Amino acid sequence: MGLGGCIILIAVGAILTFATDWDMQGVNLDLVGIIFMIVGLIGVATFSSIARRRRVVVPPATPVVDDPARPHTRDGYGDGYGV
Repeated sequence: MGLGGCIILIAVGAILTFATDWDMQGVNLDLVGIIFMIVGLIGVATFSSIARRRRVVVPPATPVVDDPARPHTRDGYGDGYGV
């Protein structure tokens, strides 16, 4: 379940808890809404911690070796850029 699913759970839970006045025998919709909101918040926290771990940049294992600088001379025989 991604971040969008968690936000939808929070929204559905808030609607069930605060915006409805339905009465169902044997089901407390306020409690169901609160449970949806809690599960959605746990999902958002889990998703954000996993996403933070994915963004860690690992330095390269092998060192980067630059070529030694060659002197650039303009002798008139190349393409004009010191090749």
